[in-house]
Amino acid sequence: YEYVPHRLLRSRVRDIASGTEGELMAVINENVSDCLTYERWMELAYIRAASGREFTTAVENVVPAYDQPQTAAGRRNPGSA
Repeated sequence: YEYVPHRLLRSRVRDIASGTEGELMAVINENVSDCLTYERWMELAYIRAASGREFTTAVENVVPAYDQPQTAAGRRNPGSA
């Protein structure tokens, strides 16, 4: 395991794979292989959601979450039926 610096550490981010938002707590280079014959290393982002639980995603899935999540009412187009 190796900690990797990231420009969004301690910032609010969104996981584009799940749409979940939270605070980026760490990026770690981890061996994700389930086989002993070879190693497969990947940078994983650890994100703490509003519930307090942390989850991981590929660091490529992490984007800044500048805006607030839209509610169903906020997505409606007032001119549509």
